[in-house]
Amino acid sequence: MKKSLILGSLAVALLMVGCSQKSGVDTSGEQTSMTRQDVSQAYTSGRDNFVNIEERIQYVEGNLQNVFFDFDQFIIRADMQNAVDNDANILKDSSAMPLNVRVEGNTDEWGTDEYNYALGLKRAVAVKDALVARGVSDSRIVLVSYGESKPTCIEKTRECWAENRKVTFKMLP
Repeated sequence: MKKSLILGSLAVALLMVGCSQKSGVDTSGEQTSMTRQDVSQAYTSGRDNFVNIEERIQYVEGNLQNVFFDFDQFIIRADMQNAVDNDANILKDSSAMPLNVRVEGNTDEWGTDEYNYALGLKRAVAVKDALVARGVSDSRIVLVSYGESKPTCIEKTRECWAENRKVTFKMLP
């Protein structure tokens, strides 16, 4: 089961990963290229003129912050409250309104698979509850736990394990 979950997660991740540059067409009909910085600058200058949904997703995801947790905990740390506040503000902004968000719980490699999936889900629920308390509509939030199956760091160090104990976000059309 773990193997199929990992393979399924990998397939979804590969399908959702896009290029760092998106092409658009300017008014003269010429192809242009917009980077994440261009998209961010276009929005922060007061325009909501994303060329397509991928650019909107890229902008919103680029401004969301991961929420990190202590070992074996699912209570949001005091030093992560500003990140949750930032994420709530981004998700309530008009740029994110047409999108849903997948809140992804992750753990380090310590513990059984079952325990880590449960802990990842508890972390995702804690962040969802905090976002809803700050005004984000719960109908726009989808929860998933990856447990230890999607590490961002694979070294066998305390710092690396701490990097994997988090909630991340993926915007969905």
